[in-house]
Amino acid sequence: MTETCKPNLAGLSLSKLQSLFVEAGEKPFRAGQVMKWIHQRGVLDIDLMTDISKDLREKLKSTTQISLPKILQDFESHDGSHKWIVQVASGSSVEMVFIPEAGRGTLCISSQAGCSLDCTFCATGKQGFNSNLTVAEIIGQLWWANSKLGCFDGTTERRVSNVVMMGMGEPLLNFDNVMDALSIMMEDCAYGLSKRKVTISTSGVVPAIDRLKDYTDASLAISLHAPNDELRSSIMPINKKYPIAELIRSVKGYMASLPDKRVPVIEYTMIAGVNDHRQHARDLAELLVQLPCKINLIPFNPFSLSDYKRPSDSSISNFRQILQKAGYIVTVRTTRGDDIGAACGQLVGDVNDQTRRSSRHRQNAANRKVFGSTDNLAVSADRV
Repeated sequence: MTETCKPNLAGLSLSKLQSLFVEAGEKPFRAGQVMKWIHQRGVLDIDLMTDISKDLREKLKSTTQISLPKILQDFESHDGSHKWIVQVASGSSVEMVFIPEAGRGTLCISSQAGCSLDCTFCATGKQGFNSNLTVAEIIGQLWWANSKLGCFDGTTERRVSNVVMMGMGEPLLNFDNVMDALSIMMEDCAYGLSKRKVTISTSGVVPAIDRLKDYTDASLAISLHAPNDELRSSIMPINKKYPIAELIRSVKGYMASLPDKRVPVIEYTMIAGVNDHRQHARDLAELLVQLPCKINLIPFNPFSLSDYKRPSDSSISNFRQILQKAGYIVTVRTTRGDDIGAACGQLVGDVNDQTRRSSRHRQNAANRKVFGSTDNLAVSADRV
C-alpha cells in the first residue's frame, strides 16, 4: 500500500476512525485514544502512543499514516495577530490567521486553495481557484495553530477558543471535507470546541445550507454585503444563482433546526461609494426584519488588485446608527493584522490557478493604471 493510499489518521472523524478499527478487528474505543494523541497532545508519531499495544502500533504504522500540511512562513502583526502560510498537497499555499483578544483567541481557517466565486471585494477570489483542501489540511491548520502557540505542552495562555471558516475559499463548496473537519473540531476526544464557537461563513450556497442540519450544528455567518439583488449580484456573482430571498429562506430553515436560540451573523463589508449609503442601511434594516440576526459591519480592507476604498468613519457610524435604531445588534469589526496582509478580505496565499482568472485580474489592474480608473459601481442613492 503506497503512502498516498493509506488512510490519514489526522483527517478521520471519530466515526470514521471507529469504523477503521472495527474493520481491522480492533475495539472501537481505540479511535478515541488515537484522536487524543493527535489532537489533544499533538503527537504524530505512532510509536509514542503508549496506551496502545506494540502490535497494534506496528499494524497502524504499516496500514495508515499521519500527515499534515507544512508551515512555510509565520508572520506576526504589531497587534499580536499571527498569519501562517500553509503548503497543501496540490502545491498551492493557503493562509490562516490567529487573532488574540481579551478572553478568547480566534483562528480563521481556509477551506480551499483560492476561490471560484470571484466576489469583487475579496483578494482571495482574484487569485482564481486550484483545489479543495482535504480534511487533514483543514484540521491541520488548527493543529498547527495549537502547536505554534504552545497549547499542546501547556506553555501559553493564548489558546484557540473560537474557529471561523472565513479564510480562503467557500466552505460549503467543499462540503464533505469541511463537515468532517468541523466534527473533529467539536469532538470531545479532539479539540472539544463548542458549537457556538465554531462558525461557518458562506457566501450563500443555498443547496448546501439546506443540507447543513443533517451534518452539523455549528454557528452560521452569511456574507451578504448588499441589501438588494441588483447590487449584490454586481459584487457577488453567486447571487445571480441564489438570490437573497432564497438565501434567507435557507438560513431560516437551518437556524430553526438548531436546539437553541442562536441567530446567524450577517456580514456586511462596507465599500466607499458602493454599498455604504444611508439608504442602503435603511434597506438592509427592512430586508432583515424577517430574519432574527446580528450584523457585523466590516470596513473594506484595500488590496493591490482592487480600486475599492474604505468608507469614512462618519459613513460607518451613520450606517451603524440606522441599524441600531431599527433594533439590531450591530458590531463594527476592528481591522486586525492589516500590516501583514491578514485583515478580512486580504488573504491571498499562492494559488496555482486553474481558472486563469488571476492573470486576467492582474492585466485589468495594469490597464487601469495606464488608462485611469473609473468610479466604483456608481450608485444613485440617498445620502440624506
